[in-house]
Amino acid sequence: MVGAAAMAQPVGTVLETKVISQQPDLYHGWPTVVRTKSGTLWLSWSGGRESHVCPFGQVCAMTSNDEGKTWTYPRVLLDSATDDRDSGVLETSKGTLLVTTFTSLAYEDSYLKASAYAELGSKGWVSKKMPAEQFAKWKAAHERLSDADRKAELGEWVIRSTDGGKTWSSRIATVLNSPHGPIQLKDGRLLYPGKQLWTKEGKIGVAVSEDDGVAWKMLSEIPTRPGDDVKGSYHELHGVEAANGEIIVHIRNHNEQNKGETLQTESKDGGKTWSVPHSIGVWGLPSHLLKLRDERLIMTYGHRRKPFGNQARVSADHGKTWSEPITLSGDGKGGDLGYPSTVELGDGRLLTVWYEAMAGSPKAVLRQAVWQLTSKEEKKS
Repeated sequence: MVGAAAMAQPVGTVLETKVISQQPDLYHGWPTVVRTKSGTLWLSWSGGRESHVCPFGQVCAMTSNDEGKTWTYPRVLLDSATDDRDSGVLETSKGTLLVTTFTSLAYEDSYLKASAYAELGSKGWVSKKMPAEQFAKWKAAHERLSDADRKAELGEWVIRSTDGGKTWSSRIATVLNSPHGPIQLKDGRLLYPGKQLWTKEGKIGVAVSEDDGVAWKMLSEIPTRPGDDVKGSYHELHGVEAANGEIIVHIRNHNEQNKGETLQTESKDGGKTWSVPHSIGVWGLPSHLLKLRDERLIMTYGHRRKPFGNQARVSADHGKTWSEPITLSGDGKGGDLGYPSTVELGDGRLLTVWYEAMAGSPKAVLRQAVWQLTSKEEKKS
């Protein structure tokens, strides 16, 4: 166990693992799942993709009304003129659905390198650095916008639905971003732990919305651990409000100290101030946090070294200590996987969804595990 031995070591039993995506010709990335008050599962991700980095990303979603046994065919919720990456989803206490994303020009470096070796021939543009058909698609996508308009598209966004997902608002700026989006606090506020993606400073902190996600403002900055680089090495936050009122936030860390581990920071005053980030001894990232009905906390995260897959840990003391790892999947072919998120089903079982470039699959898929928690003592009895 990480930290003091505060609880019986939990044991996770995986009951089922399966691929749930339905578009094998497309690359699926960075999903989030939520269970609504009515019991519907909403799953959003970056779809429409050719690869991990490309100009074609869209925000896609599908739903399940039978606890993940079956899923509807995907629909596109948002498709900007550049790459829409990541997607978080949340149902607020008022029943509003929020879906988050950010726009990116990460593909530009590869495209510009291919363009430098491009020539216009009798059959169109051809590049020595990219297959002809692929280059033609990238060039057409890139030229949907001017250079100035393309840069103006960069941002962190949320869309809202107040009719159960039938219709969606236009994009709303959220100040900062993280893959799994904001959380709901008991006092009604929405809190968004994340990072400023397109500012010079690249600060991390929390934004807040007091009007059900219509408008967002920066609430507070999370301090930097001495010697750490925030902009280059703190990424992809997520939070949870524990039963004691403390807010726990996890940070993806790439600083040399604890590189590849998850750092944790806490707030005891509703997000106004935060502790200095500290190691919890967990290698793996990024983390998604969930409070169970019995008030325990679960963190799920990608494990991008052998065994490649996804793991979970449990805290019974409001995030002060975390259990040893529970393996949800360990059969991955490499590190292009992860970003798991977890919900608690109606019968207490857990459902976790992640993306994965699997052996034998042409593109990355969405994969799901249904599992349950017991303790070593319960398992022996």
